[in-house]
Amino acid sequence: MDLNLHGTVLPTLAFLPALLESAPGASIINFSSASSARAISRVVGYSAAKAAVDSFTRWLAADLARRTKGGVRVNSLVPGFFIGEQNRRLLTQEDGSLTDRGQTICRQTSFGRFGEPDELHGAIHYLLTEASRFVTGTTLVVDGGFGIDSGV
Repeated sequence: MDLNLHGTVLPTLAFLPALLESAPGASIINFSSASSARAISRVVGYSAAKAAVDSFTRWLAADLARRTKGGVRVNSLVPGFFIGEQNRRLLTQEDGSLTDRGQTICRQTSFGRFGEPDELHGAIHYLLTEASRFVTGTTLVVDGGFGIDSGV
């Protein structure tokens, strides 16, 4: 909760006065997770924190949209599974092959693989630019189909 929820809320509140001075056209992107809306074993605290980030995103988006007449947008990015240092040992073996958990995730992801970090760039660019000037309070999912795939 400290890292994943408070690590989003506290910096946002700290930088908000400066951001409001730079409005209109400001955009906040919070980072959520595929586990915020779907039960994933062994990560209950992380999942709860990221669900709270989604809620904070919607609340702040509504508040700032009214206060700034649309000058500040707030959205969250929901990445699916990407291999990083934090989860590498959980998802891959030392030889690079997938663990049972990694295989399960790939089976339940429509694209059948983990995401590559650069596959988030387009979504981030969209949320930061004028292309999304009428978008606020939403979660943009970049998960290769993990959230929609029942595995059947």
